[in-house]
Amino acid sequence: MLKALLLLFTLCCSVPAYAGQTVVLIHGYLGDGSSWRYTGVSALLQQAGWQDGGHLLPYGALPLQQRSMTGHYQYTVTLPSEAPLEIQARHLQQYLFYLQHLHPENDFVLVGHSVGGVVARLLMVLQPQLPVQALISIASPHLGTEFAELGLSIAHSPFAWFAPMMGMSTLNRSAGLYADLLPESPSTLLYWLNRQPHPNALYVSIIRSQDSAFSHDGVVPSFSQDMNYVAALSGQARVVPSFGTHGLQTEDGLRLVQILTALAYATAAYQAGQ
Repeated sequence: MLKALLLLFTLCCSVPAYAGQTVVLIHGYLGDGSSWRYTGVSALLQQAGWQDGGHLLPYGALPLQQRSMTGHYQYTVTLPSEAPLEIQARHLQQYLFYLQHLHPENDFVLVGHSVGGVVARLLMVLQPQLPVQALISIASPHLGTEFAELGLSIAHSPFAWFAPMMGMSTLNRSAGLYADLLPESPSTLLYWLNRQPHPNALYVSIIRSQDSAFSHDGVVPSFSQDMNYVAALSGQARVVPSFGTHGLQTEDGLRLVQILTALAYATAAYQAGQ
């Protein structure tokens, strides 16, 4: 833990820091904001001092509130998880603009599970002026996944004609997303994204271990979860190993508390020394 604090302190010297943190919890494919709540992740953050600001309604129905408060807050959001990455990123952008209005003196810390981590990183590249202090991704396919290849091949097969009748129309609705998540190659979105300039921020990859045959991520290989393999971020990301399957789990909340606490402590120490 001390080593992590020192690393974060060093990074905070070059990352812009504001008075508080607005943590935005971003779900993955076929999920929604409730996944952070029923797994207990949100509750653990609240116990550690990140006030629960609630769940933001879909784009177009944001509550009209005036807070303009500093401090540590957390919010969950719901994105159209079957949509292509850029559409999801634009929805996330609207949420962040709204939260920036509520907490103008705060930094953003974006936490994305699975595809949510890629959506957050894409938005950071598209909107580098956003005050994002850190991106924490959990089991995210930054270099793509073969499951996207499988899904896309099914969506483009004759089976897709019958999918709606079998209650599987999500395959058709997700075809654009599957194309965006194909393993990195010169013709893919991820290839383009991974070579764009990324804003100055702390990048942390929580990676599922592949060591156990009984408890491992069978959806996204560990190398794809590691942002150090992103060409534009090579050697810049911090890696936090974890165990379990691909899904979000309570233990992810414990890791987030450690990372966020260390980041908040390092930021406060840095500001006190100015």
